[in-house]
Amino acid sequence: MPAPSLRVRKSTAAAVAAAAGLVIAGTFAVDSSGAADAATATSASAATTAQPDALVQFQQMSASASASASAKAAADASQITAQLNATKDAAAKAAAQQAAARKAAAAQQAAEQKQAAARAASARAAAEHQAAEKQAEHRAAARKAAAEKAATPSGSPRQIAAQLVPADQLASFSEIISHESGWNPEAVNAGSGAYGLGQALPGDKMASMGSDWRTNPVTQIKWALDYMDSRYGSPNAAWSFWQAHNWY
Repeated sequence: MPAPSLRVRKSTAAAVAAAAGLVIAGTFAVDSSGAADAATATSASAATTAQPDALVQFQQMSASASASASAKAAADASQITAQLNATKDAAAKAAAQQAAARKAAAAQQAAEQKQAAARAASARAAAEHQAAEKQAEHRAAARKAAAEKAATPSGSPRQIAAQLVPADQLASFSEIISHESGWNPEAVNAGSGAYGLGQALPGDKMASMGSDWRTNPVTQIKWALDYMDSRYGSPNAAWSFWQAHNWY
């Protein structure tokens, strides 16, 4: 656009200058001769008439060039604005994606930490439950041992019998044991081989009450009481039989 404008300006200026020269020449001819040549006067008049047309053409061309330049500037500004907006949108989109990625990573990390905490809590609970069970087992074992110890008769064979044999059967039980072994847990019948307080025959029958049947009066008394109850119904009945037969 600048090149055509320059050519328009040059041609217009030339036309204006030519017209001005004709006017000056015509005027000079009138002043010098006192009478203008008809042809010269006609040319001067035509030049004067052409001067406004050239100015109008110049103004129109200048306005057109200015409008074209303004339109191009507006188009360039619009293109630049569009590019800036596109860059801004891309930056905003990238920032949103980064924020979403950070949020997702934070959420995943929080979920993993929550799962790890849950696993740790579950492991602690299991360990505490196991420890509680073991403690309960130990307490139960201790109570059982204490109960067994408290329930285990102690003392001499006669005293142990008093703790194991019902009171209404104790006298008959004592009579039988006195006659059979004299309350000696290691008494042995030389003829039959019967052994212990109740003279079990053979002696290893008493193993049903405990492996310590050879020396433990508690085991022997338990076996003798069970034998009298199962064979005769009670120590009293066994003593009655013994009195009739001198054995039971």
